[in-house]
Amino acid sequence: MNAGPGVGGLGVGGLGVGGLGVARSWLYVPGHRAELVAKALVGDAEAVVVDLEDAVAPGAKDTAREALPGVAAEPRDRPLWVRMNAPDGAWGAADAAVLAGAAVDGVRVPKADDPDTVARLADRLGHPLHLLVESALGVERAFALATAHPLVAAVSLGESDLAADLRVSDRSALDWARQRVVVASRAAGLASPLAPVWTDLPDLDGLAADSRLARDRGFWGRSVIHPRQVPVVHEAFTATADELTRARALLDSVAAHGETAYRDADGRFVDPAVVAGARAVLARHLGPRETP
Repeated sequence: MNAGPGVGGLGVGGLGVGGLGVARSWLYVPGHRAELVAKALVGDAEAVVVDLEDAVAPGAKDTAREALPGVAAEPRDRPLWVRMNAPDGAWGAADAAVLAGAAVDGVRVPKADDPDTVARLADRLGHPLHLLVESALGVERAFALATAHPLVAAVSLGESDLAADLRVSDRSALDWARQRVVVASRAAGLASPLAPVWTDLPDLDGLAADSRLARDRGFWGRSVIHPRQVPVVHEAFTATADELTRARALLDSVAAHGETAYRDADGRFVDPAVVAGARAVLARHLGPRETP
């Protein structure tokens, strides 16, 4: 990735806006803990999210907000996003005033459920927005939110808040909502959504299994809340050697057959959709500055 503020840039097929669709791990760091932010920016996570919302107590909100411009101005080699407070409250308004002039790669917007509010915020901030859908109303409006403004770059779920709003205790009840944001994101031409945080820190096996399932169901990358989760997420969202070999072989065969449908040497039926999938595998492997 490029160094310095604004490391994101555009990639291929919806990949690479501020690291979306490419970065596998997105580490939340409390905005009032300057030492943890500095550590995260040289750690193993591929993207860092400075949190001004849930991880910051009311009495520390001003400290976190005031530290942000200095953090954002420092050179860095990975995307730096900020999760602001809900935009319709006093804390959110104060966050927006600071974020409008900060050199960040994007802003996460919690409690997103109103496309008009999103559009006004995008106009004010001028940064890519990652909308966090955390209510039944937000899920119902997923596509409208995804298309609310050209600066909307991603839509994902905030599952703890959504489960509370839906009054469900069985997380499988959220499966439909998960696929709703996958479909809405891709229909809007956005990168695949990020999987939400895994809150059971000791259960790394559960994190690995859930991350693999999320990948297979259309998510790419995951928000994490502790550095120990990072390598587990990286493994889950990394193409295997076999997947890379098959993707490269398929694209090599395209040169001989063209983009029309055909059967390759392994007997696989190849059409433009299959080719697009192989290109996506390699684009994620190579990163946003290189294309297959």
